Amino acid sequence: MQPEESVVVEYGLRRVLVVIAVISATLLEIIDTTIVNVALPNIQGNFGVPVDQGAWIVTGYIIANVVVIPITPWLARRFGRRQYFFASIVIFTIASLMCGLAPSFGALVFWRIIQGLGGGGLISTSQATLRDTFPMNRQGAAQGIFAMGVIVGPAMGPVLGGFITDNLTWRWAFFINLPIGIMAALLTYFYMRNPEKPTASKLDWIGLALLAMGLGSLQYVLDQGQQNDWFSDGGIRLFTGLAVVGIVSFVIWTLRSGIPVVDLHVLRLRQVVAGSLLGAVLGISLYGSILVLPQYLQNSLGFTATLSGLTIFVRALAVMIFTPITAILAGRGIIDVRISTALGFVLLGVSNWMLANVTTPESQFPNFILTLIISGIGMSQIFVPLSMAVLGGVPQKDVPSTSAFFNLSRQVGGSIATAILVTMLVRGVTTHQAELAAGTTLARPVTRDFLAANGGQHSPIARANLENIVSSQALVLSYADTSRVVGILSIALAPLVLLLNKPRLDGPLPAE
Repeated sequence: MQPEESVVVEYGLRRVLVVIAVISATLLEIIDTTIVNVALPNIQGNFGVPVDQGAWIVTGYIIANVVVIPITPWLARRFGRRQYFFASIVIFTIASLMCGLAPSFGALVFWRIIQGLGGGGLISTSQATLRDTFPMNRQGAAQGIFAMGVIVGPAMGPVLGGFITDNLTWRWAFFINLPIGIMAALLTYFYMRNPEKPTASKLDWIGLALLAMGLGSLQYVLDQGQQNDWFSDGGIRLFTGLAVVGIVSFVIWTLRSGIPVVDLHVLRLRQVVAGSLLGAVLGISLYGSILVLPQYLQNSLGFTATLSGLTIFVRALAVMIFTPITAILAGRGIIDVRISTALGFVLLGVSNWMLANVTTPESQFPNFILTLIISGIGMSQIFVPLSMAVLGGVPQKDVPSTSAFFNLSRQVGGSIATAILVTMLVRGVTTHQAELAAGTTLARPVTRDFLAANGGQHSPIARANLENIVSSQALVLSYADTSRVVGILSIALAPLVLLLNKPRLDGPLPAE
């Protein structure tokens, strides 16, 4: 008995064109998140807004993103996958143009939200489309291609963002999307096919409203929590309550709804739950390092934005080299995808611990090469096998919903990582600064010698210089702490792979 296979499997040139359309759209969405992060200080300066307001350029986009991802399966069924994917690309591209032309900060935030609504429809739809475009015995290749976009994309963003920041205006962070978006839209319109005819169905508006309230509020809390001192702020407490009420009410309502906007029943499958948890851990490592490492490189080591981006790109090169190898071995059943995934998480943990050890005030570019290569190898061992284990173990009709949960978990994991790591970073600086200051006394010869060399212990300049050194060292130590936490978490959760089933590449998929 042969595996359940999609009716839209493509071959030859048509498959190549569909893959180009899908991966281009995927890269658009993922790169845009990190490229704007790099350009954010310039945008804030251009419009004269403080950091807390400027953060809405990122927050608004991600909130729209996470709200749309879970409902993409319903939208694809209702309007047709090709039509929905095409519309998402068009919305994203037009919004990119309007962001680049934005005359005010308010207009920029508005169009970023619209851009997020379009971008949210691209990720999970892309993965499900690639899964259906390739035959079952080529699923390693399908997920390998998707992995290149998901993992390499966040690393390419800082490179492009750094170049734009150093050489162009921030508006090019949005204009750069236009030619790729137009190409992807045209290829989608002319070459992508629907796996099934659009099916008219009612929309569960109550479920959608509860979902938007729950996930939107959660994302706001994660993005703004540290900035507003978490639960000491009334707004954070309010949105935390809305998140809890919204998500719990959504689950209760949806399980009883005859027309659910999100199919929660796929969570009865063990590999979907385990895969989503592991996807969240991958998001923590992927997006956490993209957040923390550039800050350390630029703020503590004085790297330019371009050099900072190129440093991170070392990991992307390792991913690009080793992912095809992993895809071939996994696709042919030569390696057990569960062992490969566990190995990948262990390598991520080791690389983050190594990164912590080279996080010093004097580190140079060569110091980071080995740890970033090991990190890239680790990621290349995770995404393809994990995607195959999760998507290859569910019935064909559950693939879109499974893909949506898998990608949502990675996005939310990245948001949780951002919130936790930023909080750790800020509070860690305070802790380390107090510890270092306690040991920096006149009783220590090195302190007396430093003050003497800078004008004496009563010199305001000498004391200010000493305080700056203590603060800088405390920041570096806090950066190292965040890397160690990510490393420990990656290794600690690796045993979750035991909950995954080995995908069948030459037999029937599980019964419904």
